[in-house]
Amino acid sequence: MQIAIALYERFTALDAIGPYQTLGAMPGAEVVFVAEQQGPVRDDSGRLALVADRTFAEVPDPDILVVPGGPGQSDQMENEALLGWLRAADATSTWTTSVCTGSLALAAAGLLKGRRATSHWLALELLAELGAEATGRRVVFDGKYVTAAGVSSGIDMGLALVGRIAGDEAAQSIQLMTEYDPQPPYDAGSPEKAPAHIVERLRGRSRFREEAPS
Repeated sequence: MQIAIALYERFTALDAIGPYQTLGAMPGAEVVFVAEQQGPVRDDSGRLALVADRTFAEVPDPDILVVPGGPGQSDQMENEALLGWLRAADATSTWTTSVCTGSLALAAAGLLKGRRATSHWLALELLAELGAEATGRRVVFDGKYVTAAGVSSGIDMGLALVGRIAGDEAAQSIQLMTEYDPQPPYDAGSPEKAPAHIVERLRGRSRFREEAPS
């Protein structure tokens, strides 16, 4: 089972690593990081890099494709190298997935039109403008398309998909081995729960205020 995680400059690291850690733990899974060109790809901090061992062209038909989000996603919305690969890989994939604003790239490729999908809470309006039926749920399945909300939800998406593919016990075993037992010190992980002034401050700083669909 080949799992291809797409990389591009200024992706968010946990968006990629959450699915890598969960989906990659399935028996028989082969995870490959892919990008337009081979080599290190820097995350949104500029301090961390993951290595793309293969180009998009070298991985034409993965079983599962994963698109992480991040600030760099904005630069990918008209990048045919990525969007064309997504469309071609999706034609034969068993599962097509995204984390955070990775769903905007899937939508830009035309893969989420009329489908239920999620994204980072700040990006839901843009996701809807791109033709998806946007929902604020943490993980959304619509046929073979699986989208996760912001950043940390990629772990949940990975575990949920492992459950679908390999069964509940496999997913539970991976959850236990990673000791994924969230007990956050604050109950501010969604706009419905966070203090209103923090929500408004982050909305005011959001890059999505200026973006329009391609």
